[in-house]
Amino acid sequence: MLISDDRTLRDIQLEFSEKFPFLKIEFFAFNDPPGDRKKLNPQHTIGEVRTIHTEGELSIHGNVKVRSLEDHFEEGFGLHVQVFRLSGNLWLQTTSTDEWTLHEQNRKGGASASHYKEKYEI
Repeated sequence: MLISDDRTLRDIQLEFSEKFPFLKIEFFAFNDPPGDRKKLNPQHTIGEVRTIHTEGELSIHGNVKVRSLEDHFEEGFGLHVQVFRLSGNLWLQTTSTDEWTLHEQNRKGGASASHYKEKYEI
């Protein structure tokens, strides 16, 4: 995944969700306190929302732990992201399971979505 100033946050979100359909990433402002961080508008370009303007390729594999991915976005590219997992019809922040891999998170989200569909006949 190419991280460059001219790409939008939405571009990154879509590319991530193509690999992990039961996960999503959201971008948050750095200057807000951790409990009050506001989601950034996905129409912003990366260059508009970060202070570290390093361009590069971010390789995302299923065996990467959520915490490692979030740290890499922050330390390498100056972007604060949080991973969310689908749970039924809700998106849950993965804070308590940040040591799980992306593959484990995505599998759990897929199982939850399947169970929700069966239970509510969607």
